[in-house]
Amino acid sequence: MWLIETMFDLRTFSTRKLVALAPKYLPFADVATAELSLSRLLRLSLFQVTVGMALVLLVGTLNRVMIVELSVPATLVAVMLALPLLFAPLRTLIGFKSDTHVSALGLRRVPYIWKGTLLQFGGFAIMPFALLVLSGYADAADAPRWVGYSSAALSFLLVGAGVHMVQTVGLALATDLVPTKDQPKVVGLMYVMLLVGMVVSALIFGALLEDYTPGRLIQVIQGSAVVTVALNLFALWQQEPRDRNRAQAMKAAPPAKFSDAWATMMRTPGMTRLLVVIALGTFGFGMADVLLEPYGGQALGLSVASTTKLTALLAAGTLVGFGMASRALGRGASPDRYALIGAAIGIPGFFAIIASSQGAGIPLFLFGTLATGVGAGLFGHATLTAAIRHAPSDRIGLALGAWGAVQATAAGIGVAAAGIVRDVIVGLQGSAGMALQTPYSVVFVIEVVFLVLAIIVLMPSVWMRRARKKALDAPA
Repeated sequence: MWLIETMFDLRTFSTRKLVALAPKYLPFADVATAELSLSRLLRLSLFQVTVGMALVLLVGTLNRVMIVELSVPATLVAVMLALPLLFAPLRTLIGFKSDTHVSALGLRRVPYIWKGTLLQFGGFAIMPFALLVLSGYADAADAPRWVGYSSAALSFLLVGAGVHMVQTVGLALATDLVPTKDQPKVVGLMYVMLLVGMVVSALIFGALLEDYTPGRLIQVIQGSAVVTVALNLFALWQQEPRDRNRAQAMKAAPPAKFSDAWATMMRTPGMTRLLVVIALGTFGFGMADVLLEPYGGQALGLSVASTTKLTALLAAGTLVGFGMASRALGRGASPDRYALIGAAIGIPGFFAIIASSQGAGIPLFLFGTLATGVGAGLFGHATLTAAIRHAPSDRIGLALGAWGAVQATAAGIGVAAAGIVRDVIVGLQGSAGMALQTPYSVVFVIEVVFLVLAIIVLMPSVWMRRARKKALDAPA
């Protein structure tokens, strides 16, 4: 009881501090109103904190531990991390279903968020046993290796599926609570809290794993499972209003068809180009996710704790990018232009990461990591805002699902491709005598190429918008 009361007091204190900081220091804080307080929005945003925690654990800590400490082939780890890709295209359908879900109480979003939370918990529950087998820890050493691989793959799939469902529907719920004009702001606030969750989780995981042991890692995973359920339940409490009239109206209306809603959205001018840009840019930024920490460990000799903290640095850079984009887009700037700027910032960032292992040292590596985070933040927020602006007013869930589906699919393919390219080049190293950092450098160069492609696809949109602006500003 003392522990619960202490946690509640800390939560209340933290929320008051965050509210006191806004709106000067917290991006998107001006979305709060008398009817919808900032404290309520921050409580709802806790579902993004648990999503960020899961991403840090999977993409950050576990991929480095499995590749370096457990000697699992990078291709296999990359494929495991890409397994949520199988679920990613369904984000569009999930968003649409939450738009049209019929229940007796009129709840649309909460049932899906709860199902996603259970999937996350199930994945975290299986994961410790998979790691026990892979590490050869104690009595698990006699278990077949394939049991560890298959269990790890299942746990990654469940956590990834839960993250996709919780994030897509949670963002839709957040937009339900504010007027249409404020929807981009509240979604931006949710993503800021995602990055805050990633930074805090990375720092906590780094501290807990300073003296790494398989047993300590399992304790961290088990704690993450409990925290995920607790925070998501607290985030959802009394957030979605019960509307029986809406439920009766939706029940009486003819059933909406996903194909019709999708076709209507895709007929919006510029939507196809936007989805292509999201795919190219996300692939460009996403390949590094699975290799950045192993690169720091193998090419630069950083410890598990140090490479885990890299995720915090990357997320901090992304938070800076989101803040910059929020200020500019809130003043009416073009999302296409800021997506282009974000992709352009990522290019020198990756070159700095490559140069760090060529004698430039760890400071340049940290700078490159921060720069790629800033670029990813600008690019992500700009494309997210563009997707919302393209969406019909009654299909926000569908639009968020489409953005998330393309983004997650491209990221998953990028993660898998990065691991495969790295392992293929490692296999060729014996006869070619290449340096240790060469496989990673090749992947980073590929990322630069895809960011350049994203810029090329974006340029016509930026030029057309600039031409229209000049025509409107020209004297009659």
